Amino acid sequence: MNLQAQGLDIVVATLLALAVAAAGTRMLWRFLRMPGPQRPRSWRLATLLLVQAVGAFLLYRTLFPPPVHAPAGLLVVATAAADRVPARERPPGARVVAMPEAPALAGASRMPDLATALRRHPGTTRVRVLGAGLAARDLEAARGLVVEFRPAPLPRGLVALWPPPGVQAGRRFEVGGRANGLDGGQVELLDPAQRIVAHARPDDGGRFRLTAVVRTPGPATWTLRLRDHGGTAIENATLPLDVAPGSPLRVLFLAGAPNAELKYLRRWASDSGLALDTRIELGAGMQIGDAPVRFDAARLAGYDLVVLDARSWQGLGARRGPLLEAVRGGLGLLLRLPHASSAGDRAALRRLGFEAASARARSVRMSSGDEAPTLTRGSLRITGDDAVPMLADAGGAALAWWSARGLGRIGIVGFDDSHRWVLAGDGARHGDLWAGLFSTIARPRAAPSAQVPDSARAGERMTLCALPADATVEAPDGRRTPLYIDPVDSERACAGFWPRISGWHLLRAGDAVQRFHVRAADAVPGLRAARLQDDTARLAAATATADAGQGPARPGPRWPWFLAWLALATAGWWLERSRAGTAAASGRG
Repeated sequence: MNLQAQGLDIVVATLLALAVAAAGTRMLWRFLRMPGPQRPRSWRLATLLLVQAVGAFLLYRTLFPPPVHAPAGLLVVATAAADRVPARERPPGARVVAMPEAPALAGASRMPDLATALRRHPGTTRVRVLGAGLAARDLEAARGLVVEFRPAPLPRGLVALWPPPGVQAGRRFEVGGRANGLDGGQVELLDPAQRIVAHARPDDGGRFRLTAVVRTPGPATWTLRLRDHGGTAIENATLPLDVAPGSPLRVLFLAGAPNAELKYLRRWASDSGLALDTRIELGAGMQIGDAPVRFDAARLAGYDLVVLDARSWQGLGARRGPLLEAVRGGLGLLLRLPHASSAGDRAALRRLGFEAASARARSVRMSSGDEAPTLTRGSLRITGDDAVPMLADAGGAALAWWSARGLGRIGIVGFDDSHRWVLAGDGARHGDLWAGLFSTIARPRAAPSAQVPDSARAGERMTLCALPADATVEAPDGRRTPLYIDPVDSERACAGFWPRISGWHLLRAGDAVQRFHVRAADAVPGLRAARLQDDTARLAAATATADAGQGPARPGPRWPWFLAWLALATAGWWLERSRAGTAAASGRG
């Protein structure tokens, strides 16, 4: 029983103070009543009074020593991939627990979660996490503690995936990611028919980026295949895409003269269902097409993309200002400029964010071993930090660039003979090329939808946000689960959901339906390992400068105080019985 906790320390201190006061009063009364010659020396009286007071204090501290704090409690937490607990990570007095995902470890107590471990080990102020990292269920329990993280190496394969946020039929999409242990290897993108449509070699950090065009709306499963430097496939990762029906782009073509490139470009656009307006100059004041001659904000707002060749761009005159203003508002502008322009045109491009220069035109191939006709890279070269390459040949030299201007983009195409692919019977490749360029530059369209994480796994909690009040989730087996929005954060309208099985799920709200995909619990283990590692590392970084605090208080040692009291009491007993400082001792001297 802790006497101090019950307030007895105050009672004892009061009694000791009263005893010292009574003893001191008695000594002073006796001192004052003695005749002058018989009185002892003043120092003797002061010493005895001081011994009484100090002795009482030492006796109090013997009974109630000052509390001391135990060292901050350390809890070593083993998670998945923690195959052992090194001795250096387990100092004396530290407790070791293992989460459900951790392998069997000697000396570790198995716990169902971190919250249970903290309840069973009160006084814990510091957590040292070993292995893959804390699961989502344990992150909240670790907040408020100092977290140290000793991550296990990531597995070989795909460890990060950045899918496109939204994909529309007929438009190009981009997927990025990061691979671990793939030095010298490559990543391939396969369409739902398992045909390779793109490939790339990861950079020094393992990052890669792939682009492709999807044509058919609806849910589709693409595949990322990772190969090592010898060409052996080491992992296949699914890339689920919910392709929305693509509304046709509204495109305005302006050309200073007809040519084969324009002919086949317009034919592809028409066959792809794009909404076209065209005006082509024939010379001598003659034109064909019904496109507007003058530009204004209302008219240009009806288009997603404006495509100009070199002559129409140079002949815009006063119409260039309204066109560029519309680009700031989101309109896309694609300039077909294969050759070096005049100094004035180069200055105009520089104001748009492009540094233009001249170089020798030459024939290039789009990929190694390509048997398709070559493209002619024109004499115009674009540089500058604001110019982003959006198409390159087999050697990595850019053939097309884009630059942001307000909410819109301006693109430049540096070739004018892609129609040769159509003449060679490869119309699909011609269409893919222009579909990618158009979708990169055209006005962006975003349909409002709920916010669904792209890392959902069966058996793991996920959070969906921007939900309507009547939202439900329908699993692949037809079972529906209502979603209850968290009232604490009603503005974000978020709800938790635990998917039971993998596959395509339907988020329903009224007549609106949104698909999202849930991976199997054991699919692409590198993605899960990297996510756990990132979440735990962020938590550890947030507490890196925090103070681990002190452990629980406990009574300090009593023996030093007792020895000091005993020594003082002995000295006081000797002084009281000696004649030092008395009148008799003074007379003998």
